[in-house]
Amino acid sequence: MIIDPAAVEAVMKTSSTVAPIPTVSLPPEVYVSTEEAGDVGNRTLWVVTVIMALSSLAFYGMAFRVPTSKRLFHILTAFITTFAFLSYFAMATGDGISSKLVAYSKTTDSVGYPVVSKTFREVYWARYVDWSVTTPLLLLDLALLAGLSGANILVLIVSDVIMILTGLFAAFGNDDGQKWGWYAFACIAFLNIFYQLGFNGRTAAAGKDDKTKAFIAAISGFTLLLWTVYPIIWGIADGGRIVGVDAEIVAYAVLDVLAKPVFGFWLLFTHDSMSSTTPSLGGFWTDGFGSEGSIRVGDADEGA
Repeated sequence: MIIDPAAVEAVMKTSSTVAPIPTVSLPPEVYVSTEEAGDVGNRTLWVVTVIMALSSLAFYGMAFRVPTSKRLFHILTAFITTFAFLSYFAMATGDGISSKLVAYSKTTDSVGYPVVSKTFREVYWARYVDWSVTTPLLLLDLALLAGLSGANILVLIVSDVIMILTGLFAAFGNDDGQKWGWYAFACIAFLNIFYQLGFNGRTAAAGKDDKTKAFIAAISGFTLLLWTVYPIIWGIADGGRIVGVDAEIVAYAVLDVLAKPVFGFWLLFTHDSMSSTTPSLGGFWTDGFGSEGSIRVGDADEGA
């Protein structure tokens, strides 16, 4: 049998064709993990909340035992633990906390399916709100105790606010460059705080009696030493994620208790027993604008 090639070609042209099989894109398998506080961290927050509340009540009670003109340190110190109490109560009840994406990776498994891994970590931003209010008050305690000038006090307080805000920005940094850049700015601001309090504060206190100078040096050194530990904790917690959230909470809790209630009791008990550390404020502080209309710092019987 003879097959006509033209007929074969015609049949092939009229044969049905099969469309190509479409490519199917499988959705990636997503794994999400969260670095968050456990029982230890949550209990620690509640313990510190109670400590701050009791300390605040004690400081307000101590304030009522002295005349209004001599309550400056008492009021400042009580405000410190009051704001700390509010912050810790917020964190203990689940407020003032955000989850930040700290790690992201996209790979494929052994058979080629896409796999995405995300890690979130809790950021306690209420802590930074606390610090932005309490640390300036604490520095004001020390600055007034040492007798720093108004210009130095202003520089001291502004440096402190810069340190806290840049620390907050670092905690929410989107990448390592941004995060550690903000951290570096915070450390520079802290160095200025160290200089203002350590050098200028010592110079300002040079004219006081030996007992007062020793107390100012001791409580200022205690504060600066504690504050030096804070950036170290940040670097191994929020920064490097070397320790978990529970360890971070416990470390900050210990520092906060030492830097606020312990500092406060030390300051006020010594303040009440040493007349040389007790400023007396008259004028507006005690009598309002109806009297002299000004703030007077000095002895109670001194003129404005």
